[in-house]
Amino acid sequence: MELSSRLQIVPLLGSFLFGSLLPAADHALKVTPQTIAWGYYWSAAKPVLTVKSGDTVEIQTVSGNPERLEQAGVAADQIPPALRTIYKEIPQDQRGPGGHLLTGPVAIEGAEPGDVLEVRIREIRMDVPYAYNTFRKGSGFLPDEFEGTKMKVIPLDRERKVGTFAPGIELPLKPFFGSMGIAPPESAGKVNSAPPGIHAGNLDNKELVAGTTLFIPVHAKGALFEVGDGHAGMGNGEVDITAMETSLTGVFQFILRKDMHLKWPRAETPTHWITMGLDPDLTEATKIAVHETLDFLMSEKKLTREEAYMLASVAVDFDITQLVDGTKGVHGMIPKSIFKKGQ
Repeated sequence: MELSSRLQIVPLLGSFLFGSLLPAADHALKVTPQTIAWGYYWSAAKPVLTVKSGDTVEIQTVSGNPERLEQAGVAADQIPPALRTIYKEIPQDQRGPGGHLLTGPVAIEGAEPGDVLEVRIREIRMDVPYAYNTFRKGSGFLPDEFEGTKMKVIPLDRERKVGTFAPGIELPLKPFFGSMGIAPPESAGKVNSAPPGIHAGNLDNKELVAGTTLFIPVHAKGALFEVGDGHAGMGNGEVDITAMETSLTGVFQFILRKDMHLKWPRAETPTHWITMGLDPDLTEATKIAVHETLDFLMSEKKLTREEAYMLASVAVDFDITQLVDGTKGVHGMIPKSIFKKGQ
């Protein structure tokens, strides 16, 4: 069965990016010191919320260091109070090994290793009128070419759906969560939130906007979904190590799939199926994405392996997701338009 037959894509995708047109979610999860997983995905993490398959959850996230944001010029009253609270109340020994502020984990009743968690991204709202981009020496794709640390605040016009990078330079706003993931296998321990993996996590895939769906193979009881690293937009590659970082609230529907089995995360948009490859080596990441594409075309479209390889070459775009998180990402964009209806 094709992914698209399992997912009813919202037809007016753009209308969900900046305002709520959906019914109220079944649950709401706000940012507090008790609901933040600071920099990790972990099978032993205690759930802060448990839901049933099919439930929707509105999840608040925050981004940034409040002191550094103020130093960069953000007005004090524009910094979410929850962000100040977690920096004040979460001690250093409960932070890390990564740096992402992740809200969760949310457990899904009945989820077991071998299942797939279908995450329908119903809505994304931008909670503050700014984003920021930061780089520092020793990080990013060109770690030795720039000195010091620099933060740039990017004002967001949420009515016009643009960010002002500089006079005469406006950026379209396409908000998405850089990190959406679940617990890795127990043997992995507490995993740094920076590198993505089979648990998804810090995918930094800008295609995963409102109205799309992410499919993640389950590795631990309850799945344990976490989300954060809000972006108002991003360029593929994310070469200086950050995007337009901002605070977002999302509405997610969680569907437990006992009838589906995956090795790597996959996704679906109104126009494409997306396969993913992740590896510290960019070539190996690309090979994984290509193999995942062949598997999809063979299992879902009933092509031979040779036909799938040929079709991947003439019709599928293999794009760099990000280059800067240790584990590099490549995603294959399989256009739905090339298949006749019903095929």
